[in-house]
Amino acid sequence: MALTATVYHVEIELSDIDRNVYETLDLRIARHPSESMPYFLTRTIAYALLYEEGIAFSKGGLSSADEPPLTIRDLQGNLRVQVEIGAPSAERLHKASKAAPRLVVFTAEPRRVLREAESREIHKAKEIEVYALEPKFLDQLGGLTERNSKWTLMRNDGELYVSVGTKTVPGTVTRHALSS
Repeated sequence: MALTATVYHVEIELSDIDRNVYETLDLRIARHPSESMPYFLTRTIAYALLYEEGIAFSKGGLSSADEPPLTIRDLQGNLRVQVEIGAPSAERLHKASKAAPRLVVFTAEPRRVLREAESREIHKAKEIEVYALEPKFLDQLGGLTERNSKWTLMRNDGELYVSVGTKTVPGTVTRHALSS
């Protein structure tokens, strides 16, 4: 019998001071059985930090390897932003940077992404945005996140603060540049 995804209900009070975005997000996110908690949290945080009209999780989730985990489309359905999570291969980055006007990567392994990017030429590599979240931050947040969770997420000058109940987990979002 195949394992099925677990649906998480995460309500996020978003205060993104860096982008001047203040929203209440009510998300139902399918977590694939093979998806680690840090990967799941990185997807969720990427959604919140890139939040704008037209953002969506992939329909197939991790079971659709050809689909990006997140996209942002305009009102006509045209792809504006493709978001990769984790440590995508250089080939995937190359293909994605050709398909989307803007490519963003959220990772807890920036060195691995940078090393992979050096392994071959990538289309518009210098324009690819790579944002790193600290593994310790993701581990601490994972210990507080349940299937039904309420977060207060604040970003200010690249610093993140996620409150769950009475506990607050601090972290940073660091931008890295790919060279090519």
